Amino acid sequence: MNALVALCHFCELHGPRTLFCTEALHPPSPDPSSQAGAPVPGDRDRDGDREGEGLTMRANSSATQRGEMCEGCRSLPASHPGFVSIDDETGIRFLSHQHPRQPQLFSVVRQACVRSLSCEVCPGREGPIFFGDEQHGFVFSHTFFIKDSLARGFQRWYSIVMVAMDRIYLINSWPFLLRHLRLTIQSLQSTALKVFDSEQGVCPQRAVRMNSVFSPAVFPHQRSGNAARSLTSLTQHPNLWASLHSSFSWLLKACGSRLTEKLLEGAPTEDTLVLIERQTEQEEEMSCWEGAEGGGTMSQRHQSDSELGYDFLCDDAKLDELPGPKFRSLRHLRQVLGATEFRQLAWHVLMGNQVIWRGAEPGLIQSAFTVLKSLLPVGCVRAVPYSTQYEEAYKCNFLGLSPDVPIPTHVSSSEFSVLIDVSSERSYQISAVGEDDVCSLYQFTISSANTQPTDRGPTLLNKLEVALSNENLSVDVVSHCLLCLKEEWMNKVKVLFKFSKVDGRGREDTQKVLALLGATGPGEEDNLRLLKYWMTGLSKTYKSHLMTAVRGGERSPSQ
Repeated sequence: MNALVALCHFCELHGPRTLFCTEALHPPSPDPSSQAGAPVPGDRDRDGDREGEGLTMRANSSATQRGEMCEGCRSLPASHPGFVSIDDETGIRFLSHQHPRQPQLFSVVRQACVRSLSCEVCPGREGPIFFGDEQHGFVFSHTFFIKDSLARGFQRWYSIVMVAMDRIYLINSWPFLLRHLRLTIQSLQSTALKVFDSEQGVCPQRAVRMNSVFSPAVFPHQRSGNAARSLTSLTQHPNLWASLHSSFSWLLKACGSRLTEKLLEGAPTEDTLVLIERQTEQEEEMSCWEGAEGGGTMSQRHQSDSELGYDFLCDDAKLDELPGPKFRSLRHLRQVLGATEFRQLAWHVLMGNQVIWRGAEPGLIQSAFTVLKSLLPVGCVRAVPYSTQYEEAYKCNFLGLSPDVPIPTHVSSSEFSVLIDVSSERSYQISAVGEDDVCSLYQFTISSANTQPTDRGPTLLNKLEVALSNENLSVDVVSHCLLCLKEEWMNKVKVLFKFSKVDGRGREDTQKVLALLGATGPGEEDNLRLLKYWMTGLSKTYKSHLMTAVRGGERSPSQ
């Protein structure tokens, strides 16, 4: 994390002062163009460290010469090299000294110190506060008091500040910083309180002050004498600064690793919106079942159904977890079924017809569904991976059945369905031919009442087959190609939906839009059928956004 943590103190003689500072130094990126005679990065860093130490020593010595430093304003001696911790995982070094090693950070920390102990305070003068700007950085500050038997009011004022240029990151880290800084502060306060009670038991300062004679002549000397106590003497902690270095270093490391940034390129896709909507609906339904009386059995049944749907919509990594032989990709499925049968099956999938797989291997059938569902938008996928009874087409467009389930007559005679029967080759053993040799283990019979030709379109299928038949393209490349084709045609679906459903244009105008979208020509009928089917996969968020925009546009002229 590009931030800096500092402990600050309000001296009664010199005002706000920086006592201790910890910063993170990232390793320099390697420069391949560096010449042999150039200094290595490690040497440059060591030189920078010595310069930082020299800056601190010069600041301390010059301040001492001016009489602007006292024991309460100093943490480490001018000759102290400071503390260094190295993160072996990232190579980041955490350096601690009284002042930052870089001159440009000195004024930034100085300003944060002054503001945290003067004008930027919360009610009660103890607690967290946030302030800053783009020029001088943003600051998370936590002010607190430390007990001191010799100080005015028997306490001294301190603050711990974290300075960073990233405002959003610092605000998002507020709960984390507050929780862990309070632990450090409470440790300092409890240790100082023990010393305070011990000193008060030996010599109660309240009674001494009540009995002393106040004189304007000796008052400055009294202030000067009482102001010189350091934090080390207040806590009697022999390794105080080493302990603070460990705490601040861990805080910088933990705060930097708890939040990560992700680059989102453009608006979320329709598949992402549909998955978010489905997850929200499932959570709402589950909460309703849990709140209903006697809903335990219903909740369990609903959960099992939703889990089946979730498993079907998982990433392709789920293929490795399926037992037995399985299809690994669309290319593998095409090789097993043959080019003609695969095109027929893919055509039915893209047209929205019901695809029924019937066999005794649930894992094989589910793997087929997993690779085939990549042809469709997520919103068009409704699946029952494996069932012992037939489910109607309005419930699912992917249906897996056990081998003894009969297909109703109205389904087998319909052109809007395709049946794939999977039968085992009994003459082969799995151990002999291997689990991945699906061709040798099973026979696949495809049947459908459809009489329309499937070799013309749609255009998306034609382009996909070109990619699948090109052996020079890997499976990953083909997957990215399919993703681009789906996004291209999903954008056409959005235009057609806006033009025909929302605007209510006529058939002639719609035909012009189809020609503009490149959906006419060979396979025009299949292209139009695909576009209309994919409209059902649009997210509710997109549809409601379009309708709201149209209504707003209709109201604006009258207003």
